[in-house]
Amino acid sequence: GNEQQTVVLLPRSPSASKTYLPIPLDHLEEKNRLCSADDGKLFREEYNSLPGGNVKGTYEEANKDDNKEKNRYPNILPCECQTLSSVSCFPNDELFFFQGFTEKNKFIAAQGPKEETVADFWRMIWELKVATVVMLTNLKERKEDKCYQYWPDQGCWTYGNVRVAVEDSTVLVDYTIRNFCIQYVSFTKTPRPVTQLHFTSWPDFGVPFSPIGMLKFLKKVKAVNPPFGGPIVVHCSAGVGRTGTFIVIDAMIDMMHAEQKVDVFGFVSKIREQRSQLIQTDMQYSFIYQALLEYYLYGDTELDVSSLEGHLHKLHNTFTDGDRVGLEEEFKKLTNMRIMKENMRMGNLPANMKKNRVLQIIPYDFNRVILSMRRGQEFTDYINASFIDGYRQKDYFIATQGPLLHTVEDFWRMVWEWKCHSIVMLTELQEREQDKCCQYWPTEDSATYGDYTVELKGDTLCETFSLRDLVLTFVPEKQTRVIRHFHFHGWPEIGIPAEGKGMIDIIASVQRQQQQSGNHPIVVHCSAGAGRTGTFIALSNILERVKAEGLLDVFQTVKSLRMQRPHMVQTVEQYDFCYRVVQDFVDIFSDYANFK
Repeated sequence: GNEQQTVVLLPRSPSASKTYLPIPLDHLEEKNRLCSADDGKLFREEYNSLPGGNVKGTYEEANKDDNKEKNRYPNILPCECQTLSSVSCFPNDELFFFQGFTEKNKFIAAQGPKEETVADFWRMIWELKVATVVMLTNLKERKEDKCYQYWPDQGCWTYGNVRVAVEDSTVLVDYTIRNFCIQYVSFTKTPRPVTQLHFTSWPDFGVPFSPIGMLKFLKKVKAVNPPFGGPIVVHCSAGVGRTGTFIVIDAMIDMMHAEQKVDVFGFVSKIREQRSQLIQTDMQYSFIYQALLEYYLYGDTELDVSSLEGHLHKLHNTFTDGDRVGLEEEFKKLTNMRIMKENMRMGNLPANMKKNRVLQIIPYDFNRVILSMRRGQEFTDYINASFIDGYRQKDYFIATQGPLLHTVEDFWRMVWEWKCHSIVMLTELQEREQDKCCQYWPTEDSATYGDYTVELKGDTLCETFSLRDLVLTFVPEKQTRVIRHFHFHGWPEIGIPAEGKGMIDIIASVQRQQQQSGNHPIVVHCSAGAGRTGTFIALSNILERVKAEGLLDVFQTVKSLRMQRPHMVQTVEQYDFCYRVVQDFVDIFSDYANFK
């Protein structure tokens, strides 16, 4: 048996390992289900069967002493056959041309620039006529430097022979766009625009929770890159893990359109011939599949404002015939999403159950609003409230239920501890003879709730909402804060408001208040904190985007809200209302129709 043992100990040669065939799109969901089971066991197996490691080419060039400084991670070295020695005299600094699905040399995968390579980096951009740079890392992660800041915050700066001026920047919740103008120092050549798209929501560990942000980002990159520009430079820190993930998702989406199938295994194997460790973990590998499935199932639901009217007409007048999906169908895709009950442990603890108004609507553990624990009192950190992302900022809103008699103090504690200055209330205290919310503010003078005193300073009625000025005092420390309470009266007891103007007005008022009070979270509640609350937050985000970009995506907006709190935008009427309000907004500001 000795011989056999030797055989067993030999490392399996890659050629002997399994190969994986391209997957037709209608098998993608099943493939994901099977491979994700058991903590991603089959994805791990597929990832481990990828070729990689021993690559043809030489590492000598990269190992030269003066180049050693320039390689951030010594164990990931470029091979000579791929580096750009040909382009004048580049140091062989981690540069790789990669094909897209159909285009040769579509991308350059680079390392995140370091201080000593930043001049080379800009020279490469100038010489290769690069118009778009994709950055997939933050400058620091877990207190470690991941990448040198290779652009000025404002004004201009010269790196080597290239002068870089910042024209403007736009910060969004998942990414930031910076527009640069670059000029070769000799000044004889025309300056050129370069756009940097910086994805900011890749977590320090693992991969993003959902691929939605990455797909939006990828779409933006495709839209921004001019058709005849040079290659797109993509970098993370080492230029292999996230960079590879991005390049593969892009190529596979193109393959989907061209051939109605995807071949992740084949494509990764092919690009690994150029760069051994592209895609560094099985988590990144399965994230690629997750992104492709998301794209296949939900596609691109973004609309230009100008085509909204036609789209609405179609949504309201269709009988599903394969291609054209009516409003009910669109909404049904949302209600079919799984509610992650296993992520609602805190709200389901016996001690917390009585703090929930509606048992189906409980915050997820990963984004629930945490209160400070009271000394010696367990479970006092719980309130039925969730942080929700805005259009430009993470955790811009807090979605919560209408306080119960015994949670009023918790409600004010949350407002105090999270420094909220705006509260939006979307229900009456009673509707159809049922209690919807406990009155948590005084009708006149002041009232005390545990450690907090609330004083009513002013109460004015605008068209569809009351505006109350409240002064909140934290009694133990005698500190006070002014709070604006926006109480919307335009929501009928049954159904939805007849027109969108009231909603547009209150959203605008809240925005103005936010700008004056510093952007702390906005508390939004109805009764259970999902239906009307979700609709208000969805519309705030949608209208904000319409104003900034002239684009809307009602479906993805609501889908992402539902991943943050169950049942957000609860009925098909509320979903339809989101579309109608945007239409009203466009009609009211039609002189504003070219708002982009």
